[in-house]
Amino acid sequence: MSNQPVKNERVKVVSLQVNVCNHDSAIQRVAELVRRGRGGYVCFSTVHMTMESFDNPEYAVKVNAADLIIPDGMPLVWMQKLQGEKQAARVRANDLMIMLCAYAEKNNLTVGFYGGKQIVIDAILERAKKDYPKLKIVYAFSPPFRPLTEEEDAAVIAEINEKKPDILFMGLGCPKQENWMSAHKGKLTAVMLGVGASFDFFAGNVRESPEWLGRLGLEWLFRLTQEPRRLWKRYLILNPRFMRLATLQLLRSKK
Repeated sequence: MSNQPVKNERVKVVSLQVNVCNHDSAIQRVAELVRRGRGGYVCFSTVHMTMESFDNPEYAVKVNAADLIIPDGMPLVWMQKLQGEKQAARVRANDLMIMLCAYAEKNNLTVGFYGGKQIVIDAILERAKKDYPKLKIVYAFSPPFRPLTEEEDAAVIAEINEKKPDILFMGLGCPKQENWMSAHKGKLTAVMLGVGASFDFFAGNVRESPEWLGRLGLEWLFRLTQEPRRLWKRYLILNPRFMRLATLQLLRSKK
């Protein structure tokens, strides 16, 4: 992690106000939210999230209301750099989740996991127990693949607040997890992080892209080869639209 200070200032990327940050500053912000004790939520922005926000202004409001919007896609980092933020860096959700587990273990913080299939939750708990033997995991839940009833949701809120995780990792995927975090801000004391597919990466049932592909901004291509039927529309349609809108934003800013 870089020791160079980053102020977490926000820069517009099409439809989102994305923080300029690095691993250190993101962890410091999460720790600050935990110390504050009032909860909050963190989003990891990608081209997919940016375009979901562009197409759905109500969703954009929810994402932009996050306490921290982390750039988890190189196109967003490039947009920040092109607007003068030379310190802009990519912070992958899976990397930060792992670093926060290590930070929580070292600093006696508690964590929880919400989302994913039960087999994924079980694999996460097994790996975490091996990699972070002193980490206090106080909550783990695989919700049903449907909207919860009011009674079920109230029970989830009560249990999370009873177990008191300082950090709650959310693995519901975009846009579901951002909608969930927005709806539950103020109801939970946990700091929520929408890490999406990081659950599957950490569990080991989905391969991660090689780091060099990520640096080139081609992680989407690797993921497309892994799950073409699920992801083809997201990448082959949304990516060109993002490029067009980003280019228009930059041209307008120069005028």
